[in-house]
Amino acid sequence: MRLTFYGVRGSCPCSGPSYATFGGATSCVLLETDTGTPIIFDAGTGMRALGTDLQPRLHERGIPLHARVLLTHLHYDHLLGLPFFSPLEDPGAVVEIYGPRQGETSLADLINGAVTPPFFPVQMTEFAGDVRLVEVADEDFATEDATVTSRWVPHTDPTLGYRVESGGVSVAYVPDHQAPLDRLTISDGVRDLCQGVDVLIHDAQYDDEEFARRSDWGHSTVAYAVRVALEAGVRQLVLFHHDPAHDDERILALEEAARQIPGADGLELIVAAREGMTLDVGAMT
Repeated sequence: MRLTFYGVRGSCPCSGPSYATFGGATSCVLLETDTGTPIIFDAGTGMRALGTDLQPRLHERGIPLHARVLLTHLHYDHLLGLPFFSPLEDPGAVVEIYGPRQGETSLADLINGAVTPPFFPVQMTEFAGDVRLVEVADEDFATEDATVTSRWVPHTDPTLGYRVESGGVSVAYVPDHQAPLDRLTISDGVRDLCQGVDVLIHDAQYDDEEFARRSDWGHSTVAYAVRVALEAGVRQLVLFHHDPAHDDERILALEEAARQIPGADGLELIVAAREGMTLDVGAMT
């Protein structure tokens, strides 16, 4: 199993020389197995670069894309890359988007309503590829060579996290997670997703001081991400959903601070996600 990070930022994209190391595109991560259909975590602005990478390879092989997108929720930073995903321009492409219903409105109605004039110049139905929208909630489902677990995660709107298991290895993706005020307890859903995974990709948007000012904004601290990883027996922790106010220097400092938390040396790896970073996820020997 291989993870490639195309967007690692939270809230909104950002650019400039002070973001050169970690990047400024929002949430989008590619998961590939040896034999299965690729899985894409979220459709933030990093999805544009993912499409730019994938499309020439697909054209060279003479086959259209078939992929699954696991959408956590519908905030802009997790959705804006979808209409810029170039493989959707190819006839025969199939993109299955799994995501949560928001209240009384269906997932299909909301996404089709977001990608339409006057918000966007074309509608989803105008792409040559086929976009299939599938509502999921608290459930498990199978793909060709993977098992996917979706669970509700505390955030500001209905939000899912995902766990993917394939070939004896597992990844949990929890990019937007409202830490509890005490930053001690862990919700049952988050525990289900994270328990014993090889890699946990977790919201680490704030430090403790920032969380004190924004404790109801729907996010976690770096220290709480480490706590979740330790309590869940995770092998490797990827700090994710970086605040747009955090430049490279700040994220490097937060990454180092995470490694210095008591007990953090019990994790095999703690790393702040960088655009273009690839992790080969293998079973523990």
